[in-house]
Amino acid sequence: MADRLHVEGWAPDYGSPLETDEDFTPPPGSVIDDAEVAGPWHPIDGHDDGVEVVVFVDGVRRVDAYLTVDRELGPVPGLCGSLAVGAVRWDRRVPRSTVTDVEVQRLAVFTNGLATDVPIAGPQLAYTTHAVHDPDPAVLIRHFHEQMRRAEARLAERLAAEGLFVVADGPINDLSATEKVGYIKTHRVTYLPAERAGIIARLGPGQRSPLFTIGQATSQFPKYSWYVRLAVLPNGHSWTGIVRCEASTKLGVAKAAVLANRTAALLPLVASEAHVDPRAPQNLVPISALEKEMRRYMGDPKFIHRALQAAVARSGALV
Repeated sequence: MADRLHVEGWAPDYGSPLETDEDFTPPPGSVIDDAEVAGPWHPIDGHDDGVEVVVFVDGVRRVDAYLTVDRELGPVPGLCGSLAVGAVRWDRRVPRSTVTDVEVQRLAVFTNGLATDVPIAGPQLAYTTHAVHDPDPAVLIRHFHEQMRRAEARLAERLAAEGLFVVADGPINDLSATEKVGYIKTHRVTYLPAERAGIIARLGPGQRSPLFTIGQATSQFPKYSWYVRLAVLPNGHSWTGIVRCEASTKLGVAKAAVLANRTAALLPLVASEAHVDPRAPQNLVPISALEKEMRRYMGDPKFIHRALQAAVARSGALV
């Protein structure tokens, strides 16, 4: 295939759906491509098995204020942040989608192992302090993001344990044998070997690749994974509209294939469109709606920033 230049459809503020990062490159031997099909690969059509309720789980985070503790030995950086996790339940029998299970957490994170209480800034504005021992300010965001991911994983697992089919935005962390699928919009690494990678260009909307495993020989928590095409866009390249999904190997290959077929059939039905969403088609309509609602739950950022400044000023903030 001849090289051809394309402009990505995503708005530049959201980066690119193809963001190669060597740090994510799987170690040799960690990807096994014959979990479902040992011979030549062909696109597999999705299959709607009639599941009645699909639950989408996601989280959002926001830095409310950056902090500095002025100490005799030197300043210690910190941040106050809000995060929210929640779900959208798509009841296909009605049909209707409902936002549920929204939980907001407020965290104050400091470097250098410092655990400093932040004054309560108002109703529902009490921040729980976390201390990280690394002095690098960059760890503040990483720790904050990790707390959001853990909250997402707890909610996804709780809902899946209730017998619901859960699509969790992002990689899955809890690899129990529940009907839970991780949904990955951004491709930081190509998992397939060269002889298998051609399957991507051949996928049509509503089709998937065969299953492959990640970490089967190198990790305590291996996953089944597969690629799905949501849509074909005008002037798109071979990876346009492609997402990667994953599920626990504890499900077994037959059950994982059922979930994979289900995702290939259903996810294109809720793919976003470019005139509505800057990350179309990968940012699914239910997830986009959930993100907006969770940000509303977190409150107005300008008001919260002013409330924090006022609370710290009133308290004197001696530590």
